[in-house]
Amino acid sequence: MAETEKQTDVAVVQDEPTTEPTSHKQAISKETQCRRSVMVDAPAADSEEPSEASQLMKSQAMTRVVQSSSTNNAESDDEKDSDVEEQEEEAEEGDFLADFPDETDELELVHCRLGSLDELRLRRFANHLRRLCLRQNLVKHLDSETFHQLTKLQELDLYDNRIKNLGDALDKLSDLTMLDLSFNLFKHIPDRLEHLSKLTLIYFVQNRISKITGLESLTNLTSLELGGNRIRKIENLDTLVNLEELWLGKNKITKLEGLSSLKKLRILSIQSNRITKLEGVEGLESLEELYLSHNGIKKIENLEKNTNLTTLDIGYNFLEAIEGVSHLNKLEELWISGNKIPDFSGLDKELRGIKTLRTLYLEANPCETNDRVHYRRKVMLALPQLTQIDATYVRL
Repeated sequence: MAETEKQTDVAVVQDEPTTEPTSHKQAISKETQCRRSVMVDAPAADSEEPSEASQLMKSQAMTRVVQSSSTNNAESDDEKDSDVEEQEEEAEEGDFLADFPDETDELELVHCRLGSLDELRLRRFANHLRRLCLRQNLVKHLDSETFHQLTKLQELDLYDNRIKNLGDALDKLSDLTMLDLSFNLFKHIPDRLEHLSKLTLIYFVQNRISKITGLESLTNLTSLELGGNRIRKIENLDTLVNLEELWLGKNKITKLEGLSSLKKLRILSIQSNRITKLEGVEGLESLEELYLSHNGIKKIENLEKNTNLTTLDIGYNFLEAIEGVSHLNKLEELWISGNKIPDFSGLDKELRGIKTLRTLYLEANPCETNDRVHYRRKVMLALPQLTQIDATYVRL
């Protein structure tokens, strides 16, 4: 988001619990307790007549009780009257954001249980609002008239609501660079995003999307997140030539394909899918981080041109050997936990020559479970350049 010359006004509204004023019932309870404390000291019917001093003390105590009760009741009534007046004022004004100036350029309305945006009267912020965060609300519908006025908006965060479609609500937001629609109810990517040509970041995490469509015109995208959906095929990404990050974890993808045009891609995450072969990344020479854990891959292969890799996560697959990585001379982290690697032979052959390697996750393989006593020492001797083995730092 572009910096403004003047100090920005950031409005943050959150749903916070309020403390109720002392109720009439509580006041009565206190009075009853006081009276009981007085009655404990009262003489029995057959006891001697109390002295004048004793009667005076009891009279003063009862007076204090009555005064205390009256004060508490008065305070409670005043507080109730004040609450009623505030509610009446809010109802009359109907402006949830009445305290914020028209020049506000950031609004955060997080977890406010908002079902409709009409009551916010957002249009009065139209000339200044740059960022609008409506996370964790109950919004189902976006009003076109409201959003068509917010032409200066650059970031719109609608994470965790109940939205099923956008309609034409965002058509006029030509300056929008970030859009987060994660954790909503979309069954497909909205087909009217073509109007948002300046978008660089878009998030559709945890929806019900089954196919990648409608993104062809968003050529300025640098990050695309579609994790936690129902996607079966990587497709229709050919025009996204500026994409640097692609997140597709927790889908139903069976094959690595449709990526060859993404020459600037630095991060590719396809964890928890149904991939059985490591392929389709040969043309991604800028790739730095590759996450493929929890798939069905049996062999590390086809990484000959991915020499810029610094992180490779291929844990919890079906690997039986450490291979195909000796040429990755920039590799810093290798995650191969939870596979079927039987011994340490690959450490010396494939990894010893990678001087940049600092972290190795190898646990939950037969080579570790069959020799837990000597496991760490054997790894340390084979790879002295390591600073971390699994989740534990190496003691130098």
